[in-house]
Amino acid sequence: MLNKFLAGAASALAFALAAPVFAAPTDGRHGEDPARATAPGVDIARDATDLPPPLARRGPETVRVHLDTVEVTGQLGDGTSYRYWTFNGKVPGPFVRVRVGDTVEVTMKNAADSMMMHNVDFHAVTGPGGGAVATMAAPGETKGFTFKALNPGLYVYHCATPMVAQHIANGMYGMILVEPAEGLPKADREFYVMQGELYTEQPFGTKGELSESVDKLLAEAPEYYVFNGAADALAKRPLNAKAGETVRIFFGVGGPNKTSSFHVIGEIFDKAYPLASITSAPMTDVQTITVPPGGAAMTDFKVDVPGRFVLVDHALARMERGLKGLLVVEGEARPEVFKPSQPLDPNAHDGH
Repeated sequence: MLNKFLAGAASALAFALAAPVFAAPTDGRHGEDPARATAPGVDIARDATDLPPPLARRGPETVRVHLDTVEVTGQLGDGTSYRYWTFNGKVPGPFVRVRVGDTVEVTMKNAADSMMMHNVDFHAVTGPGGGAVATMAAPGETKGFTFKALNPGLYVYHCATPMVAQHIANGMYGMILVEPAEGLPKADREFYVMQGELYTEQPFGTKGELSESVDKLLAEAPEYYVFNGAADALAKRPLNAKAGETVRIFFGVGGPNKTSSFHVIGEIFDKAYPLASITSAPMTDVQTITVPPGGAAMTDFKVDVPGRFVLVDHALARMERGLKGLLVVEGEARPEVFKPSQPLDPNAHDGH
């Protein structure tokens, strides 16, 4: 049993380091991963580059945010699907970007073919339920509310319809960034990554359409851990950068239950903003950052050398259940920073 586990762990890391890269077409649409295209269901995994650019303006404005709650059968893994509940058909939901002082008008439409009531709770909202009470919508209904963005930061939003944990586990979470008035420090690349868990009746890796398990949800025993909605989604469609660039990752945990120890293997966060307190002085030279469910963090780091860098939760057994991603860095080698040794001669010995 131990040998089998070790072999599985080694294969998971090898897969992450050698996973094929599927580039986006030049027309700006995200590329289709051929391995996932053969699986049942639609592609629900949100690309990590799918987020708005930094705000150029400095004055407060009125920003309109529209969310559609859509229940859809999506690709969970190769040959495996699941009935997701989503904001706008992807997991996580859309990345919302506003400025402190903005007035935000939120409308939420629950699709007519939904089986459940849905709503949305923004952690960035000062008001009852974060908007959840105002947006409780039956199938076919549209609800909304307006709020003032009072506090800068990176915040989670999620469905808060009872059983709340069930709605979140099925994919109903996302993030909103409230930029400070002066904006954020410049970064060359920005990425949107969220971690979540799925609780299925069937064991991890079962083919076909899987069903949810409320018993496992209540026991906090997930079968799948995911970045951006699906098993290995960000290993098969990685983040990309060039050596010398500064990378920023907006990282959040939808959960609903598990805390993440977010880590990029082979990199160090030059600046880390724990709990996404982006107006606080950042921590520097951080290896791993803890992010609770319903929480977030912002990390900045310069990628100095080319290669494949693996995104993980450092509760590393979770790699075996779909939780790994890739950051692929292109550029010229810098042997003064990192230089692999020559391969060892398998016939050599150490003299003992």
